[in-house]
Amino acid sequence: MPTLPDSPSALGSPARRREGREKVTGAARYAAEHTPPDCAYAWPVPATIARGRVISVDTAPATAVPGVIGVLTPYDAPRLGATDDPTLHLLQDPRVPHRGWYVALAVADTLEGARDAASAVRVGYESDPHDVTLSADHQRVYTPEEANGGHPAHREQGDADAELAAAPVRVDCVYAVGPLHNHPMEPHAAVADWDGGRRHLTVHDSSQGSGLVRSVLAALFKLTEDQVTVVSEHVGGGFGSKGTPRPHVVLAAMASRHYGRPVKLALPRAHLPATVGHRAPTLHHIRLGARTDGTLTALTHEITTHTSRIREFVEQAAVPARVMYAVPALRTTHRVVALDVPTPSWMRAPGEAPGMYALESAMDELAGILGIDPIELRVRNEPRTEPDSGLPFSSRHLVECLREGAERFGWARCREPRREGPYLIGSGVAAATYPVLVAPSTARAHARPDGGYLVEINATDIGTGARTVLAQVAADALRVPLDSVSVAIGHTGLPAASLAGGSCGTASWGWAVHDACTALTARLERHHEPLPAGGLSASADTTQSAKQKPPYSRHAFGAHFAEVRVDTVTGEVRVRRMLGVFAAGRILNALTARSQFKGAMVMGLGMALTEHSTMDAVFGDFTESDLAAYHVPAHADVPAIEAHWIDEHDKHLNPMGSKGIGEIGIVGTAAAIGNAFSHATGHRLRELPLTPDRVLSALGRAH
Repeated sequence: MPTLPDSPSALGSPARRREGREKVTGAARYAAEHTPPDCAYAWPVPATIARGRVISVDTAPATAVPGVIGVLTPYDAPRLGATDDPTLHLLQDPRVPHRGWYVALAVADTLEGARDAASAVRVGYESDPHDVTLSADHQRVYTPEEANGGHPAHREQGDADAELAAAPVRVDCVYAVGPLHNHPMEPHAAVADWDGGRRHLTVHDSSQGSGLVRSVLAALFKLTEDQVTVVSEHVGGGFGSKGTPRPHVVLAAMASRHYGRPVKLALPRAHLPATVGHRAPTLHHIRLGARTDGTLTALTHEITTHTSRIREFVEQAAVPARVMYAVPALRTTHRVVALDVPTPSWMRAPGEAPGMYALESAMDELAGILGIDPIELRVRNEPRTEPDSGLPFSSRHLVECLREGAERFGWARCREPRREGPYLIGSGVAAATYPVLVAPSTARAHARPDGGYLVEINATDIGTGARTVLAQVAADALRVPLDSVSVAIGHTGLPAASLAGGSCGTASWGWAVHDACTALTARLERHHEPLPAGGLSASADTTQSAKQKPPYSRHAFGAHFAEVRVDTVTGEVRVRRMLGVFAAGRILNALTARSQFKGAMVMGLGMALTEHSTMDAVFGDFTESDLAAYHVPAHADVPAIEAHWIDEHDKHLNPMGSKGIGEIGIVGTAAAIGNAFSHATGHRLRELPLTPDRVLSALGRAH
């Protein structure tokens, strides 16, 4: 048996990304960079009406383009099997549920040929009246049974209306967050290749979970899962838009099977708003009742959002209010309207990001009415148990985050707004929360005769550093140096694991890796002979462990601080500095964690200041369909950002003691910036983003 050296824990150290060199040198191969021999290219044709049906498709001009192999239409495309996701039942019938729905697919020898052929397809439509406009008083609004994540759509305790009527201080306000779009750097792409007998399908896909892609493709093409291999070795971001299979992978597999050639399909960026999900717009109505000392007596948060007519998805934006503050009368409700729009889906911190913007803005408004410091107001309403469930928190260090953040930010020194020439300067604060989620996973650990170790798990690294952190978890459990551990991920031939989403990746995969490595260590301790040529292995399955939910409310918490500069001449809002302090369990890698926090904070900055989408009521289309119109923050928009954390020890999580960190950084950022704007100008804008036109209008009204 090899000696197991004593070494410092690999967990927590700032280990550099294992795939970093491959990425910066171009050696890391993403989905679209796999090109099998005789590979063809596909380009989809989106519908140009908002609702109706296809009545004719003229493919003759497209097939006349040199190198075109063919065009699939709803009339001749292969028939697909059953699926519980109707957004993937593509080219199966002539209906058009929204603009941008795919109505044909051109396939050619070259990418340029496929694109030219797609533009040459002539589609005839029969249009029906459409409705894409969300309003809180829409005649078809309803309360669903559940919001995203399985949360009850409506929760109530106490008599909120009576408490509000009796409260000496009240806030009653509405906020709005428009549609937002995922724009990962890597396109949504897939390369599909069937074997000669079309009995086995291999797909390279840009996905946050290759296991789910395999399951869905197997059902759609009437295969067993053993007949499908999905590889997602390197993924260039997703933010939720790659969390479930999207149309590109289904269409690539369909075309490959039909034409008997490998097919590559990478969605153009302009197609993403209508094709891969979006953060649905949310209209928020918040009412707070409080005593004169700031103690909350009532809170109601009602949100209205949209979903599509083909699949219900309800952004759970009122759920954070069930967690945050001690209040005896609490009512939270989700309402939704089914419109002729693309199906919304996950976008980084679904629910928490827009919900906490509204709630934390309302808390700031209450602090202003009362003349109480916004931090002190939050501290006074810190709950002992979760308000909604009554469960104790497994750990909750929000107050510590607020206190440390205030010290680091210099909060006491910037409580008075000031003017610097044409600029108004102000500061704001907001709290953050995100739930602890864990999903069952399996892993295998292998000890080699040469002294090295291999860990195998079908996890997905979407740019977060999963390979590196899982190697650290393994090294810690094996009690070996980090550089002796290699990790294999991103392939359905590996032990099954959950997808990368809901900030549960490391907690779920790391648990399985820890258990497999612990089992291997025990096996090695019992093995007193040299290792056999094939080495020794051990496996773990956390299905039972992950399903056992302890009687605690488990959440990460944080505090955001922002200082803004408002130009009274141009209306431009610039964030001069941002600070986040988080309590997210044990931080497993200081380097990648700080990157995660900062990246999410930048995304929150975009939500506050630049990212904006408009649904055109006449054409039923998102008008901001590319990065020239949909403005994600550029380098010049990003200020000095600091991210810190509280050392938190929580024994009710997983063997590593970790909480998810991928999403909490965006939660509360927009509210802190909005609160800073209000502090600087004395005027509250209740709709994001804070664009110059809205700012100048507000400043004009204020003066």
